[in-house]
Amino acid sequence: MRNNLNIVSDNVDLDTFLSLDIRIGKIIKAEVFGQARKPAYKLWIDFGDLGIKQSSAQITAHYRLDDLTDRLVACVMNCPGKQVGDFNSEVLVLGSAVNAGGVLLLKPDDGSELGSRVF
Repeated sequence: MRNNLNIVSDNVDLDTFLSLDIRIGKIIKAEVFGQARKPAYKLWIDFGDLGIKQSSAQITAHYRLDDLTDRLVACVMNCPGKQVGDFNSEVLVLGSAVNAGGVLLLKPDDGSELGSRVF
């Protein structure tokens, strides 16, 4: 795969795509992440029966803390966790790059069940 976000990467087969465990969650808590090198938030995300997971997200350019609570998001559950300072980021929140800078979160439709699989 290429590192440039503007170039489409090589094709992957369906089995490779399905190996990603992408699930729907709801942000239940968000805080400013003061220890992060780049501006970021700490997020706590409820995945229903799968529990609550933490994530660090560099989304401060387009979101205030008030915008995030109760928002549905799509997350990759089976990426290795990443220790960022004293915070363990357990899941990868999915978003799209914006040409002007920053990231916009992917938003599942209201009514999506927490913990349900995305495919």
